[in-house]
Amino acid sequence: MSSVSESGRTVQEYIDDRPLWADGTETSTSPMTGMQWRIWWLAAAGKFFEGIMIFMTGVALPLVTIDFSLSTTQQGFVSSASLAGILVGATALGGLADRFGRKRMFIAEMAIFAVFVTATTFAPNFVALVVFLFGAGIALGCDYPTAHMVISESTPTTRRGRLVLSAFGFQSVGAFAGTFLGFFILYHNPDVGAWRWMYATVIVPAIVVLIGRFFLPDSAHWLMSRGRREEAEAETQRLLARRPAYPTHVRLRPNAESENQSRQSGRYRDLFGKKYRRVTLFASAPWVLQDLSTYGVGIFTPVLLASVIGRQSDLNSLQDVIHNDMLGAKGSAVMDVVFVAGIIGAIVLVERVGRLRLQIIGFVGCGSGLFLVALATLSPHNYHIPLLFAGFVIFYFMNNLGPNSMTYLISGEVFPTEIRGKGAGFAASTAKVGAVSAAFFFPMLDDAIGTSALLFILVGTTIVGVLVTIRFGIETSGTSIGELGGVADDPGTPARSASMSV
Repeated sequence: MSSVSESGRTVQEYIDDRPLWADGTETSTSPMTGMQWRIWWLAAAGKFFEGIMIFMTGVALPLVTIDFSLSTTQQGFVSSASLAGILVGATALGGLADRFGRKRMFIAEMAIFAVFVTATTFAPNFVALVVFLFGAGIALGCDYPTAHMVISESTPTTRRGRLVLSAFGFQSVGAFAGTFLGFFILYHNPDVGAWRWMYATVIVPAIVVLIGRFFLPDSAHWLMSRGRREEAEAETQRLLARRPAYPTHVRLRPNAESENQSRQSGRYRDLFGKKYRRVTLFASAPWVLQDLSTYGVGIFTPVLLASVIGRQSDLNSLQDVIHNDMLGAKGSAVMDVVFVAGIIGAIVLVERVGRLRLQIIGFVGCGSGLFLVALATLSPHNYHIPLLFAGFVIFYFMNNLGPNSMTYLISGEVFPTEIRGKGAGFAASTAKVGAVSAAFFFPMLDDAIGTSALLFILVGTTIVGVLVTIRFGIETSGTSIGELGGVADDPGTPARSASMSV
């Protein structure tokens, strides 16, 4: 490996260092240490829990409705409570990672989640259930920026996109696990109270992950941005510990970004100033638009499937409700497998194709899939089932190939270290305005204007997503995480604007 210069190197230069073969040829990738992989696994766990909590609610909702005698409006509160918590937590807690450090908030969020998911299991009534789901959502909201940052600030530049996306993909794995667990529990315990066992399955894994996060190093990027050089050097040494030891001694020098940031503190209002306005808009607006369809369709996929192919004879009968719930869970689980396939495609293509192209292609695909689902609701009986499943398959695959994964990845890359938590947290919170709106208003709009009209509206949102990405997009592929603060000053350097890459 290359030697350290007299003035030292930046954190990212140490992380990006590549070994040399005996003849002096440099290898094509930077090796990952055991600690780097541990950070990745513990970050992926947070996305897994989000998938379980959000999508298992779709299976639990019909049972909760009977258990607590919920009205349509109350159902909207239950289904949107976690998403509302994410909206609040991403900004209220996620931004604190810029002040208190990535590790502290990484631990705090999981402790909060473990407490509230336990409380959810024993919720005595509707109000308590909504409060506990909201609390769990706050913790999951904090995880949006912190999970991204602990990965992106500790991994090689050439692997950053794939590693962040593969961790994010565990949201899809969690969604599949949530629907599978919901079906499994219902199958063995076809009772109204089965929804409590669904949430109970999350408690022990959450505690295990919480314990694991105590033993991680803090972000050296963040420590350098706060002027804490000696601590940053020690944490870099921990992060890159390997046998044989390399580097044997870490000597850091700040890059231009951290030198500037150590003299001033990032503020939320900076996100809306002239310097970062475009970045904030690009990180937030497409995410809002994709969350409208992702959560509006995702949470209610079991309901949509059951309404088309389930029993319609007596929806007030507990037997028919459980039958339809299990049927919807089966269909939703199939869709979640497609969701996982989409994220695999994104992981493979993100560094080859680029963030912007995948986001645009994905939005177009989502719109096409939703159009087919809308047609299915209007088609004769002989055609509606093939159209329905074809539409869902296209939507779920293209959504995770493109906007669902790219919006998350981009939001944690386009802001500089000093305000990365605030920027990514604000983008996630803004996005969840779309998610909460979809989850809360979907049942009421479905009753008022019908499923077909609602789906056609969502097709329109995907078209807007394409236009916003083309107009404001910034390509971050291949750019060092320590240099990304320059994106805001000049959209063409070092990252590439949409017009240069699409």
